[in-house]
Parts: sequence; C-alpha cells; structure tokens
Amino acid sequence: MPHFAHPAIPLALSAVLVDAMGYGVAAPVLPELVMRLGHLDLPAATQASGWLVGIFAAGQFVAAPVMGQLGDRFGRRLVLTLSMVAFAFDYGVMALAPNLLWLFVGRGLAGMFGAVIGPAGAVIADVTPPQERSAAFGWLSGAWGAGFILGPAAGGLIAGLGPRAPFIAAAGLAALSALALFLFMRETLAAENRRPFRWREAHLLGAFAPLLGAGRGAGALILAWAVWQLGGAVYPATWAFWTTQQFHWSPRDIGLSLAYVGFTSVLVQALVTGRAVKALGDRGAALLGVASGAASVLAYAFATRSWQVYAFFLPGALSNLAYPALNGLMSRRTEASRQGALQGGLSSLGGLTAILGPLIVTQAFAWGVRRGLPGAAFLLAGGLMLLALGVIALGVRAEGEAGPT
Repeated sequence: MPHFAHPAIPLALSAVLVDAMGYGVAAPVLPELVMRLGHLDLPAATQASGWLVGIFAAGQFVAAPVMGQLGDRFGRRLVLTLSMVAFAFDYGVMALAPNLLWLFVGRGLAGMFGAVIGPAGAVIADVTPPQERSAAFGWLSGAWGAGFILGPAAGGLIAGLGPRAPFIAAAGLAALSALALFLFMRETLAAENRRPFRWREAHLLGAFAPLLGAGRGAGALILAWAVWQLGGAVYPATWAFWTTQQFHWSPRDIGLSLAYVGFTSVLVQALVTGRAVKALGDRGAALLGVASGAASVLAYAFATRSWQVYAFFLPGALSNLAYPALNGLMSRRTEASRQGALQGGLSSLGGLTAILGPLIVTQAFAWGVRRGLPGAAFLLAGGLMLLALGVIALGVRAEGEAGPT
C-alpha cells in the first residue's frame, strides 16, 4: 500500500473529492433542470446534456496541457488552487442560470480553468516512489468514488429545496477547497525538476511526446486509454436519463444509486487495487479492470428491473482498476520533470474523448428510446470497452513495464 506521508497528498485528494462531490451533487437534478430550462422532453434533454458535457470537455481539451505545463513550471499548488476557484465559479453560474445558454457558459469556463485530476495526479507522481504509483493513483480514483458516495446522496436530498440548490452547495464546497489549498498545501515539485513553459508542447501531442519516445507499447496504451474513456462516457452522460426512462427513478433514487457506485468504488480502491497490482502487475490489473467494465455496461443494456442494476454494480466496481493501472504504466515511462505534462496530456485526451463520447452515447440513447431500445448506449459503450481490452492484450507487453523514473 502506498505511503501518504507527504501532507500535500491528502489535500490533493480532498480537491478531487470535492470536485466529485460537486459533480455528483448536481447529477440527480440535471434531467429536471435541462428539461425545465430548455422546455424539452426527455430524449431531447439527453441530447442537450451531451452537448453540455461536450463543451466542458472541449475547454479541458484545449487548456489541460497548458495547465500541465504551468504546473511543471510554477508548481502544483497554484494550478490546483486556481482549478478549484474555477469550479466554484462554474457552479455559481449554473445555480443562477436563467436558460440553457448560461449552463453552457458555466461549463465551458470550468472546462478551460478547472482541471483537477491532472494536477492532483502530478502531485502523487512527484512524491510517490515509482513502484507504488499505480496503487497511489488508485487512491486518486478512490477519492473520486468517495465524492460519489457523498455527492449524489446529498444532491438527492438537497433537490427537495429545488433543482438549483445542489449547484449552490457545490459552489460553496469548491470555494472552501480552494481556500484550504491556498492556506495549507506545500509545493511538491522540486526546484531542480522545474522546466520552462513551452507553448510548442502545450497541446495534446506535445504532452505525450516523452511517452511516445519511451516505446514499449506506449502508442497502444494511449489508444486503449482513449477508447476506454469513450466507452466510460456512458455513465456521466446518460445515467440519470436512462434510469428515469427505464425505471422512472426520482432524483433521490438516482442520487442513492450513484452513492452506491461510489461506495463500491472506494471499497475496490481500499481493498483490491494494491493487491491486484501486486499480484497481476499493472498490465494484468488493467486487463481485469477493462474486462469488468465491459461486462457491466453490456449487462445494463439488458436490465429490466432496478435490483438488476444494483447487482451489476458489484462486478462492475472492478472497472476501477483500469484508471490507476493504465496511469501507472504511463507514469513509469515518463521522466520526473514531465509528470505534469503527462497528467495534463491525459486530462486533455480525456477532454477530447469527453467531447466525442457524450455526443455519441447520448445520440445512441435518444435513438434507442425512440425505437424501443433504451440500452443502445450501453451496447455501444460495451463494444468500445471490448476494443480497449483487445488493444491492451495485443499491444502492451507485461515485461515492458519498467521505464524512466
């Protein structure tokens, strides 16, 4: 199990926790709010939500490598603090939005300035030994999952005060996190590992250039990461809409289901990730995680009862192995001075897939609902995850895990 002796790690994890709580606390009310502000039916509101997620991702795609470069130049503390300030502003705008246009404005700004996962991952890479990074990245994923325990459950309850109340709560949480980072976080990037900001590297290809140069299946890792992220977009983009359509769940029901997902995610990170990586290696853990994710989303496509959804959550929780294992594989192939650029590149690649993924799966969902196949989005997502599984199995060798430290 990785050690967290450096006091910056809990603060970085808490920023991810607050970010996930903010996202999760708003998720149960998104269908109602989008339908109300846009005067839309459920399928149309799902499509609008796909564009809403996409504009956030577009901002992140452009800005994340810049933030990674800034972190490598000025340190992680500044970037993390500004990220949380941006999220607070975003949720404030969404809380006050008089129409859908303002929802889009808020999400676009947050995408440009609010990348939290990348800088938090760079903090972990700065202070964690290479052999412990995959397990440590698992705690990063676990912090997000913990946010999904607290956030959606709280959102489902706060929704009783109105569909805007969860956004106000999220804005307050993000502001408090920014204050804590500013006052208490110690910088983790050593002076000798800082490097000049280079605009020519502040884009997706520039961020991944060091990894691509490392060889040993790097291209396959990046492709698998991208395809996995495309398939994973089915959850944030369609979950609330799918459960509303398929099971007539209320915001409270949606919130409780997301909280349960978060709970199982934390259990996996606390009890399974470190052991799985030790027993199977990063590649083996990644294969197990991606296979579990594919199996679970394909099962959702055919679910007809609420209890089935909760049953599928349990094996699906092992999908949480994929993120830390893939991240660990890439981090171990990248030099210490470029960890921020790598994490920025991963955030940017995630932004690109988060532009395309929600648009694809929400269109599939709307198409399926109108044709009596509400699970169409999950069938598509499962196919993408199976493709990622094949790429890892065929393109990444187990003996090639060692890399620059």
